[in-house]
This record gives sequence, structure tokens and C-alpha cells, in this order.
Amino acid sequence: MARKDSSFFKRKISNFMKKKLVMLFGAIILAFVFLIGWITVINATKGEKYTKVVLDQQQYNNHTIPFKRGDIIDRNGTKLVTSERVYNVIIDAEILTSKKKYMNPTLNALKKCFNLKKNTVRKQVKKNPNSRYLIVKTGVSYEDAQKFTKISEDTEKYPNVQGVWLEEDYERKYPYNTLASDVIGFTTNGDVGSNGIEASYNSILNGTDGREYGYVDENSGFERTVKEPANGSTVVSTIDLQVQSIVEQHILAFNEEHKDEETEGEGSKSTGVIVMNPQNGEILAEASYPNYDLNNPRDLTRYYSKDTIKSMSSDEKLEKLNELWKNFCVSDTYEPGSTFKPFTISAGLETGILKGDETYVCNGVMHVGDHDIHCSNRKGHGTETLKEALENSCNVALMQIGAKIGTEEFSRYQKLFGFGEYTGIDLPGEGETSGLLYTPEKMDAASLATNAFGQNFNVTMTQMAASFCSLINGGNYYEPHVVKQIQDENGNVTENKDPVLVKKTISQETSEIIKDYMLGVVEEGTGATAAVEGYAVGGKTGTAEKLPRGNGKYLVSFIGYAPQENPQVMVYVVIDEPNVEYQANSGYATQLASQIMTDIFPYLGIEKAADAITGDTATDATTDTAADTTTTTDTATDTTTTTDTAQ
Repeated sequence: MARKDSSFFKRKISNFMKKKLVMLFGAIILAFVFLIGWITVINATKGEKYTKVVLDQQQYNNHTIPFKRGDIIDRNGTKLVTSERVYNVIIDAEILTSKKKYMNPTLNALKKCFNLKKNTVRKQVKKNPNSRYLIVKTGVSYEDAQKFTKISEDTEKYPNVQGVWLEEDYERKYPYNTLASDVIGFTTNGDVGSNGIEASYNSILNGTDGREYGYVDENSGFERTVKEPANGSTVVSTIDLQVQSIVEQHILAFNEEHKDEETEGEGSKSTGVIVMNPQNGEILAEASYPNYDLNNPRDLTRYYSKDTIKSMSSDEKLEKLNELWKNFCVSDTYEPGSTFKPFTISAGLETGILKGDETYVCNGVMHVGDHDIHCSNRKGHGTETLKEALENSCNVALMQIGAKIGTEEFSRYQKLFGFGEYTGIDLPGEGETSGLLYTPEKMDAASLATNAFGQNFNVTMTQMAASFCSLINGGNYYEPHVVKQIQDENGNVTENKDPVLVKKTISQETSEIIKDYMLGVVEEGTGATAAVEGYAVGGKTGTAEKLPRGNGKYLVSFIGYAPQENPQVMVYVVIDEPNVEYQANSGYATQLASQIMTDIFPYLGIEKAADAITGDTATDATTDTAADTTTTTDTATDTTTTTDTAQ
């Protein structure tokens, strides 16, 4: 009986619960249907409004604050590069097109404040109607941004200016345009350095973006947290703005003077100048021509007509731009010519095969191996001392010296002087090549002979400048560099780039002897036109015949210094293929060097010498030298020998 009652009770409860559950589920389903219907109605009627509210809150709650890339300044604190605050104009196309009444007032405001064409913006919006981030203009100035901000905030007068906001940013500015373009470089894609200091010190110049966070706390209050950006560091270069400006003015004047002279085109294939402090490796100026505008680095119109540019393919344009951007002073290699002769004589003095009292007889030619190798003066210099051999730039004497040194020692000293090796300069481009030299095993007698006077091996301007400084400063080879200090954004020094003494190349005694010889080159020899009135200038000329031999193409140069005692400045000038009828004339380089030195010596406070060559003497020496063309050209002209190339 008990079992029967229990079964009945369960059955009664079960039926009751079933009815309850059916009613409960029905109510839940109705609630969901109502909720979905209500959401659909809101989305259809007020969806855009609520979407904009959410987006506005997101922009405020999670906002990137861009960092300011560090400045690049010259050694005296003048800004060579800086970053200026600008704004990007952003359109929210969905908001702008949400109501017809927004479009025209907004387009009018954009035209008034940013000079944006209404039809152009309208087309952009039509093409991207769902875009919430449509950039219509970048680099807007603070003044123009303020004009628009006043309009957008004036909701009474301009209630229908909608769907536009301004994004903060920075724009790289180069106040001196083309000045020091090789040294400075430029940026691409915002804050990525390309070439020059901009590339080498990219990570130091860059900072870290900040961010602004916002959230609603438990009391429904809005809390804001700001992580400030870490701005980039300032790079203090070794460049002196005044020296750099003087150098570039004279380079430009030379190329303008000889433009279209012999053939249509620039005044030279390339012209390079390095001004360096020989006592620490600091580069005061480094320039080459052609150069480019750092504010518009892709502009080719300075060197090519619009029709020519238009006819170029994309690859051709890129090739021309890469040629323009390449740092001639760091990346290009060439045969140095007779500017190498002081190195050969220094090596002879260091090894002891030269004492300084030697004499040579030059008959204008020397038979080496199977070749007759001529001197610059084919008539011969006659009997001459070691010093006179350098003053006359005598190939015959230098070939004899090279033979005495021998291949092993000659190659060792080439390496010791830094040729065939990277200098370590803090600029990009050196990794492309370190020059080509003979190994002792592959250097035959004729190759040794031509190497001794600067042909048949390759160098860079930076290699020559750094090594030459060691010849005149007592034998100390300093690493060449263009940056001397790193500062934080407040000007506090965070790192000093102290001079790096790499090695010893020659003794103080040899340095004094070779300086005496090079002073004679300017006062008595082939470098007479490099003289600067009132100053004791030493140096060496060079005229290197380019491959293939016999084509009339030459690279002329002069490398010099002042004062004679404790030199404070080194000036190296290279002119590759001057656009003149007869290129084999180092006078083009000596005159350019003299003009530069004349202007920079007073500014740098270079000590004058009471017994220095006078203007009248320099003029007489120039006339005497110019009258003998074979003396001023100082180049090897025997094509059968000089066609060999360094291995």
C-alpha cells in the first residue's frame, strides 16, 4: 500500500512541474525575442550615434603619444636636423557620410584650413565609405591645426563639421637643405634613418612612443593614466657648420664654372672634400658633388630634365637616386696617384732603406720587367735629392725606392697605413669596399714600381685622409669619426665619443722629415698653387690616370695641412674627371684646396707663419709650374704597364 501511494505522489508532482517548466521556458523565449527586437530597433535608428560614442571613448582611452626624434647638431650647437610637431588630418568616413548635412560644411572647413580640394576629398571618401581612418593630409603645421580646432569646437557656429580629427606627429626638417647631405642622411617611413648619421645613429636618435590610457572605475568615475614618450637623444656631430658651408660653396663654384665646358653635364663626375683635425680624427667638413636636398631626397630635377626623368623606368630612377645618395668620400674607390708618394717615402725611412741623403738620376723613363715606365716629366728631372724627388713628383725615383723596400715590406706598410682595410668611420657605406691591393705573392716588379707612385691599387678618400693625418701628427692613426657626443633632450651629456687611437704608423722623426718634404712641394714643387698667403702649408698633388689607360680620363687631387708645426687641419680635395679639355692637371685640385684653406684658416684660428710663402711668390711659382705641363700632371703614362690592376 505504501509503495502505491508513493508512486501516485511522484506522478502528481511530475505533472505539476512540467506545467511550470513549460511556462518558465515560454517566458524566457519571449524575453529573448523582445530583447533581440529592441536591439534591432536601436541599431537601425541610433546605431551610428552609439558607434561614434564608443569610438570616441576608445580614441581617448587608448591614445598613442609620438616621441620626438633627436636633433643632429654641429659641434657648436647649431641645429642641422630637427623634428617639428605636425598633424595628420584623419577622416572618419562613416561619420562624415552618416548625414548629408555633414558633408559640405566639413569639406568647406577642410578647404579653408588645409587647402584641400573638395572634389578630391569627396572622391577619397566615396572610394572608402567604411573607413574610420582615412588620411587626407600629413605634415599640417600647428597654426593650421589650431584654425581647424577652433572651428570644430565651435558647435554653435559649425555644428555640422563632423567626422574629422587631428593626429599628432613629427616631421623631420633639414634647415640647410643640401648642406652636409652625405654626412647627415635622411629618414624614410617616419623614423628610419637612411644614409649618414641618420642611419648610423638611428637607434640613439629614436625614442619610444608614449600612451594615454583611460578607464571607468568602480564608482563610474573616469580615470586617466599617461605614459609619457621617451624622446630620442641629440647627436652632436664633429661637423663645423661654417667650415662645411665654405667647402660646399667652393665645390659648387668649381662645378658651376666647368659645367658643360668640354661635354654636356656637370663640372666633374664627382668632387669630394674632407677637412679633418689630424690630432684626433674629428671630421670638420665632408662634402661631395653632386649632392641632394635632404628635405626632398628623391628630387632628380637638379640634374635631369623633366622629360628625361619621365622616360626613366622605376629601376633606372632608383639607380640614379642610389648614385646620388652614395657618399663619395666613404664608398668610392680609386687609384690615388702621386698623393701616395709620401707614404712610400715614409715606409722607406721607417724600414731604414732611406736615410734622407739619397740622390737619384731621372732620365724620364725606367725599364722594369718587360715594361718601360715613364716619369711625369719624360725629359727627365736629372739629378735630384730625395726631397726634390717628392717636390718634382718623380716617378723614377719612387720606383727605385719601391724596389729597395721590396714587396713584403711594401705590402706590410700599405696595411699598416690602413689601405685595404675599413677605417671604422661612423658612417654607412664603408662596408661596400675596402679597396683592392696586391698580395706580396702576386706583386711583380712592375706592379711594385707602379704601386710605389700610387697607381694600380685602390683607396677611399676616408682611408687616405685618416692615414695622411698620421703622417703629419707624429705617427698616430686615429679612427675618423663624425660624432663627438650624445646628449639627452635637455642637453645633458650622456656619452662622449672620445678619440680612438688605433695604432702607430711611423715615428715622430719620420713625421718631421716627411712634413719638411711636403712643405717643399707647396713652396718649390708641383703644389705651388695650393699656397695660402701668410701660412705654412704642406701637401702633395696627385694625378691618377683611370682605367682603361689612354682614354684621357683622370682623377686629380691635393692633400695638405697647416700649420707646419703641430698641424691643426688637414684638407683633402679630389676631383674625378673634371669637365675640361685636358683633365691631367692637378692644378684644378690645388687651386680649389687653396680657395677653401684661404677661407677656413682665419675662422679656425690657424697659426700664421712669418716666413710663409707670399702671394707674389705663389703667383710666380704657379706660372713656372704651369709652363711645364709635364711637371704639373705628375702621372704615369705608360699604358703597357698601368693597364695591370690590383688583385
